[in-house]
Parts: sequence; structure tokens; C-alpha cells
Amino acid sequence: MYEKRKIKTFAHRQKADAFLCAIIGSYVYRSEIMIAFLEGIVRLIREKSIVLDVNGVGYEIYMSDAQTRKQGDELFVYTYEHVREDAILLYGFTKEEDYEVFMRLIDVKGIGPRSAQNILAVCPGRQLIEAIENDDIKRLKSLPGIGAKTAGQIVLDLKGKFVSVDAQEKKIDNPVWDETEEALLSLGYKSSQLGAIRKELAPRTDLSTPEMVQMALRQLAK
Repeated sequence: MYEKRKIKTFAHRQKADAFLCAIIGSYVYRSEIMIAFLEGIVRLIREKSIVLDVNGVGYEIYMSDAQTRKQGDELFVYTYEHVREDAILLYGFTKEEDYEVFMRLIDVKGIGPRSAQNILAVCPGRQLIEAIENDDIKRLKSLPGIGAKTAGQIVLDLKGKFVSVDAQEKKIDNPVWDETEEALLSLGYKSSQLGAIRKELAPRTDLSTPEMVQMALRQLAK
């Protein structure tokens, strides 16, 4: 009887261990393979999120400007996949700079993905970087959910950490290119398509917006 009970208990432990390993393995798998970006068509618009149709699969993405989107729009979104015990959430940004700043913000103690996105909704990446680099605690304290202690922590943790973002901004700091990019996106071109011409056209300060748009269209047509 004792031997049977030992065997039964051991069998139960084996099942329990296998179940636990399966859960842990699933969690590790999910945390290592992250969704970096998505490109598709906006199918649904909710209060704080959109549902993006990517090859027939709908991804719900939380975006601060969800209400400005239109059904049927093609969208390229940089995403952060947040894994919790009870859910897997996607946070999205159409600008790479905002995404990079978001990723820095969530490393600050006391700031989670939702808080970071709320901050960027009222203070875009470039403005937030300037506030941090200038020790503008007053500006940081005015942001949603940020008190004096957290504002100080943001400056302490992030000041001087935006070198890569600054470098990107300097490369394409051209209002004519910004207007050209916006025009091309409105015509239905995708952000991924524009990357091929950005390096060549963004530094051009000798062109007007109509001229740059025409040049971009010729290059995209090749």
C-alpha cells in the first residue's frame, strides 16, 4: 500500500512539474520573441486602441491618437509587446522617435507602458527630450501622473541618454522633407517604402515641397 501511494504521489509530481515547465516555457518564449512592428489596415477604432488587420489577423494596438485614425487606412506601427500575468498588450507609435523615447521612459522606476504613452500623448518625443536635457522639472511635473519625485527621477535616469535619437533627428531635420513625407503617406505610400528615399531627399534644403514630392514620386515609381 505504501509503495503504491509513493508511486501515485511521484506520478502526480511529474505531471505537476511538466505543467509548470510548460507554463514557464511558454512565458519565456513569449518574452523573447517580441513583435517589433506591424503593418496593415485599420479595421476597428476603439476609445484607446485600434485593431490592425495584418494578413487577416487582427491585432489590438493601444495608441494615444487612436481616435484620429480612419477605418481602411494603411498603417505602419512600431510596437512594444507588454507581457503581464493576465494579458499581452501591444502599444504602438507611428513615429520611431516617440517609440524610442517610450522605451526609455518605461525603464524609469514608477512609469509603466500606459503612463509612458499618456505622457507622449501630450508631450511628443522631441519636446520631452528637450525638457529632460534642460532639467525642466516644472514641465515634467505638468505631465499626466508625474509628480516632483518622478520628474526628478526621469531627469536622473535619462539625461544624456538620447544620443541615438538626436542623431536621427539631425539627419532629417528638414521641414520640407516632413511635409513631403506627410503628403506621400496621405497618397497611400507606406513608411517602409519611404525609407529607401529618405536618406537622399531629407538633407536636400534646395527644394520646395512640391519639387521634393515630384522627385520622391519619380523615385518611388522606379
